[in-house]
Amino acid sequence: MDSPMSHVLSDRRSFLGLAGSALLAACAPKSDEVFTQNSGPQAEYGFTPVEGYGPLDDNGFHLPPVPPQYLQWPNRRQLVYYDGSRAPGTIEIDPYAKFLYYILDDGTAWRYPIAVGRAGLSLKGSTVIRRKQEWPGWQPTANMLRRQPEVYGAFARGVEGGLASPLGARALYLYRGGRDSYYRIHGTNDLGSIGNSGSAGCIRLFNQDIIDLYGRVSIPTTVNVRTAEDSLRLVGPEFSPRGVELPAKIVSPETIYGATDVVPDAGT
Repeated sequence: MDSPMSHVLSDRRSFLGLAGSALLAACAPKSDEVFTQNSGPQAEYGFTPVEGYGPLDDNGFHLPPVPPQYLQWPNRRQLVYYDGSRAPGTIEIDPYAKFLYYILDDGTAWRYPIAVGRAGLSLKGSTVIRRKQEWPGWQPTANMLRRQPEVYGAFARGVEGGLASPLGARALYLYRGGRDSYYRIHGTNDLGSIGNSGSAGCIRLFNQDIIDLYGRVSIPTTVNVRTAEDSLRLVGPEFSPRGVELPAKIVSPETIYGATDVVPDAGT
């Protein structure tokens, strides 16, 4: 019987061969989804951006590229064989291996690296995406303010949508039983958190990845959370569990992209 590790290595080799085959012609990655180095604005950023994670101008906002040190394998968006049991068109989150899968109908899935906050670690079972928002605003919850006022107090009145928002470029809002669960899948400005666990937040992706996922997701979309046992069985001990738990960061509102605007009732 093959070991979980051999499946992981086999999947990686298979993906490299599969990407050039006619089998995936209908869902092959576009040119901005092929993960090779390009000849991007080296002089402007001090490094050559990785394709799929380069600079973006979106809704009047400019997103810088993700530096390559944050994109070491497996911390990249990849098309992989899907070994799970969930239906095409749904999402499966593995909070232990720090991956999110958007499942296609041909036995493959887009796999995104994620960060999992404390709230995200308590996400279990199934939820449904019933709302999507571009450049969402954010406001810390009462529990966050009570637990760590030194971290979140400066943002108590909320942060409007934009480069300063901790929800990043996009948010997908998860509902359970027709009611908002207050769990989110969203972007992040904390690049070093991807592949790790954080002290707060739900399920976070690189902004370039949440923009890509946002374009694929329809309303409604079911989101399932993998158990620890399934995670270990499917990806093996090399990746499950993966990452470390990071401390909360104290970020001055004056230093987040130079943006300081706050608004009341900016959302959750």
